[in-house]
Amino acid sequence: MPIAIRDTRDGARFTVRVAPRASRTAITGVFANGPEATLRIALHAPPVEGRANAALVDFLSDVLGTPRSAIEIAGGQRARTKTILVRGRTAAEISALFEKILPTTRKVQS
Repeated sequence: MPIAIRDTRDGARFTVRVAPRASRTAITGVFANGPEATLRIALHAPPVEGRANAALVDFLSDVLGTPRSAIEIAGGQRARTKTILVRGRTAAEISALFEKILPTTRKVQS
């Protein structure tokens, strides 16, 4: 099931579901959420003083090959489900990058 990534006038948007305080930071799979899918990411950082959010931005920057300044948590600052905005990239570009990564990760259904 593909991740729901949408083009906006500001860039590409998608949702992630994070699990802070994990043993390591990694993409752990895809969460089927009705007709759409959400990327699941385990974060080593704790959800204290914005550390998990900073770790998420750093991780996505590395995975997507995008400057940290181009990635914004557009929604869900204090929630496990977050909306990510990637400026300067299209949904097709982000989708292609995730397609290269996701075949090796597990797909999780709700």
